[in-house]
Amino acid sequence: MTTDSQQSVQIDTSRAHPARVYDWLLGGKDNYPVDEAVGERLPPEARDGARQNRQFMHRAAAWLASQGTDQFLDIGTGIPTEPNLHQVVQNVVPAAKVVYADNDPIVLRHAEALLISTREGATDYIQADVRDPESIVKHARRVLDFDRPVALSLIALMHFISDEQDAHGIVRALVDTLPSGSHLILSHASSDLFPELSDQVVAEYAKGGIQLAFRPHPEVERFFDGLDLVAPGLVTATEWAPSSPAAEAEPSGIYAGVARVR
Repeated sequence: MTTDSQQSVQIDTSRAHPARVYDWLLGGKDNYPVDEAVGERLPPEARDGARQNRQFMHRAAAWLASQGTDQFLDIGTGIPTEPNLHQVVQNVVPAAKVVYADNDPIVLRHAEALLISTREGATDYIQADVRDPESIVKHARRVLDFDRPVALSLIALMHFISDEQDAHGIVRALVDTLPSGSHLILSHASSDLFPELSDQVVAEYAKGGIQLAFRPHPEVERFFDGLDLVAPGLVTATEWAPSSPAAEAEPSGIYAGVARVR
């Protein structure tokens, strides 16, 4: 594995960070009191959502690997939590290559120790922000061949990017770099499935200094404009399975989908 060692690893423990709050929701230990304070104020369904989101990522990544995809660009990877995306896909395709990106320096610190590739494959990491897609793609090209299909993974990330920050334009810029046969994997918290719970989560994150932009189904579906959604389409995280029912039928406030680049 390689990392972008030139980036600063200074960690701000005075403000909550989405990656660390997510780690707390998943039961991890790589977070600080400011992150825990946000997590503890959230409704219990938030922990369910984190688990459901993670399980969707596992299913989608494994399915794409089983279809022959051997290159993945995962932006907003979060603090390593086994199995990580590269472990899922390299279990299917040992030679798969995975590039991770996140903007929390604590992820870089753990990436150096935990994101270990198979001998046949490769992993790479860059500390970067999705709002600068050009720099992410420039770095990813060092490892991934953009003349062949790449799976772009945006898991529970874009609801941290507002319309004013051009969330849909950012995804379009990333997708436009991908060749035909590539895929977009995306999950996104909903504002319309359980609106009262969504409002509560948004309010509690805001108290921790984190702004959220939960969206209704039509606005999440816009991220897939011009792409071909894989069956069953844009559904909840627990409903998404490419060929058979998902393992657990339970309510979810997260939309999830996989789509092919034409």
